[in-house]
Amino acid sequence: MTKQEKRARDIMPSDPTDPNEAEHQSEGGPEADNVDRSKVLDELGTTDVPDMQSDIHVLTIIGQVEGHLVMPAQNKTTKYEHVIPQLVAVEESPEIKGLLVVLNTVGGDVEAGLAIAELMASMRKPVVSLVLGGGHSIGVPIAVAARKSLIASTATMTIHPIRMTGPVLGVQQSFDYLERMQDRVIGFVTAHSGISDRQMRQYMMNTGELARDIGTVLAGDEAVKCGLIDEVGGLAEALAALHKMIDEEA
Repeated sequence: MTKQEKRARDIMPSDPTDPNEAEHQSEGGPEADNVDRSKVLDELGTTDVPDMQSDIHVLTIIGQVEGHLVMPAQNKTTKYEHVIPQLVAVEESPEIKGLLVVLNTVGGDVEAGLAIAELMASMRKPVVSLVLGGGHSIGVPIAVAARKSLIASTATMTIHPIRMTGPVLGVQQSFDYLERMQDRVIGFVTAHSGISDRQMRQYMMNTGELARDIGTVLAGDEAVKCGLIDEVGGLAEALAALHKMIDEEA
């Protein structure tokens, strides 16, 4: 091929009927590979991501659980409108056999957190939760909603009363509403874990532990001892428990 022919070929639009051109377009070429690697590097901090097929779906609950109000841009959030479709897809997908929920959350919107927890608890497929770092506030119901819950030995969980943001009317109805919402959270936690209603309320109303709040911080072994979480463990234990449930249902 002469230089003129090569130049003309480069300038002219590609022929989609040419199998060589079609193959080149489908592969995307080296430039597309570089773009894909750049996106992966930007999102995950590495270009070397293990590629494997698994029958377990991993769902992360991190930062603050975002509900009806959009959080500031600098906040790490988990949007409940993103989580709910994933839970539905996991339940419906024939390829997915189980769900692993990994939590490291400071809490967030109460109703959004309860919505996620209720969906998890109502799933037919095996669900295992693993608390890493922290599973605070509304993260507690999400953690106990799984069939089996685990917590890292260094992780903590904060139990405190329900609070509201924004203007609050100083009338009895406002306090009654808060009390009813708090009862909903306590009822869900006690129904899906081994902690008693009395113990949960004692932790929630503790005034001698937190400097600027009411409540209790439970470390990994303490959360297990009171019956809130099933056992202390990490990734290996969580995956082993989930695979065992999957095998038992096969």
